[in-house]
Amino acid sequence: MIFDAFERLVAMRYLRTRRKEGFISVIAWISLIGIALGVATLIIVMAVMNGFREELLGRILGVNGHLTLYGTSRPITDYADVSERVRALTGIHSVNPQVQGEVMVTARSVATGGLVRGMIGDDLRSRSLIADNIVSGSIEKFGGDDGVAIGRRLANKLGLRVGDRVNLVSPNGNTTVMGTVPRMKAYRIDALFEVGMFEYDSSFIYMPIPAAQLFFRLPEQANAIEVFLDDPDQMKTVLPEIMAAAGEGLQSRDWQRANSTFFNAIQVERNVMFFILSLIILVAAFNILSGQFMLVKDKGRDIAILRTMGATQGQIMRIFFLSGASIGVVGTIAGFILGVAFSSNIDTIKQWLENLSGARLFQAEIYFLSKLPAIVDPVEVVQVLGIAIVLSFLAPLFPAWRAARLDPVEALRYE
Repeated sequence: MIFDAFERLVAMRYLRTRRKEGFISVIAWISLIGIALGVATLIIVMAVMNGFREELLGRILGVNGHLTLYGTSRPITDYADVSERVRALTGIHSVNPQVQGEVMVTARSVATGGLVRGMIGDDLRSRSLIADNIVSGSIEKFGGDDGVAIGRRLANKLGLRVGDRVNLVSPNGNTTVMGTVPRMKAYRIDALFEVGMFEYDSSFIYMPIPAAQLFFRLPEQANAIEVFLDDPDQMKTVLPEIMAAAGEGLQSRDWQRANSTFFNAIQVERNVMFFILSLIILVAAFNILSGQFMLVKDKGRDIAILRTMGATQGQIMRIFFLSGASIGVVGTIAGFILGVAFSSNIDTIKQWLENLSGARLFQAEIYFLSKLPAIVDPVEVVQVLGIAIVLSFLAPLFPAWRAARLDPVEALRYE
């Protein structure tokens, strides 16, 4: 649709505020603000949902393997051979045998639950999510003795620092004539890590695999082998080869099955939020529709005069279409700028609001992450802008058509 200078001039004149048209102008401003807030809100919410998914996925797959092999009925005695066979396959990034177990962690009269991961020192140092997020101490000598690395939130909960000793209590105790006595041992804290996910930072404990084998009574054995792939999305393709190379007596659990409920819930919530927030834009489009109807009714005499001066029905329709669509387009552009700017600085804004209010707006214990993530997806932004532009173009069509069909004689008769 091409607009000439006359049509643009009249359309823009109708958008200007005049005292007797103040109410119509208010509706136009409400429509513009509604479109802008709807677009901005949708962009921000989608960015936060994407950020949550990517951050959680990155941390889950950075701490846990893409695939974990377990013994079906007993620990894995030939874990070194199994690891070598799996490591030789194409598409395998790394293979880490482990001793995993649940413990009670105690220190200074405080007790809490913990998860022990017994690992080879080189394997832990090559795991970048842990090695690159050491906030105190060092894991350079990890694996040589009984030193452990624990999450910083766990250390804070127990009131411990690097160099202190933490007591681990195994649920499988020693059997004596007096009954079962819990097995307990103290370990020196060599390093504190913080990966940014509450669950891991508040419960995980890494120790050398020989120490874990001794503590859990698994001499020369492992009870888990974590496998990392070059591309985790190729799990279904590589899984049969891995199981064939691992041999009999082992079962597997991949990251997609382990976290399917969690990520499916995020996807469902994301889709529902997109639908619900799109209604904000739809409501703003109805405001444009009602505002244009009122404008057409108010400008009936002007329309009649323009028609008698030679303006065609097409010109009248384009004038009112342009005046209504301009509101939606300007609101969409404003919402796009606001949404992208807010998403790019959302964590800074969150911290500023927390400092201003003195309250924590983002509880890591509830949301799993210690920071508020946001990732703007250009494809989603284009979809949001497309929805807003289409609704902005559709809303003024019917009022513009009504204006074009207005009979000049009737309009002047009733003025």
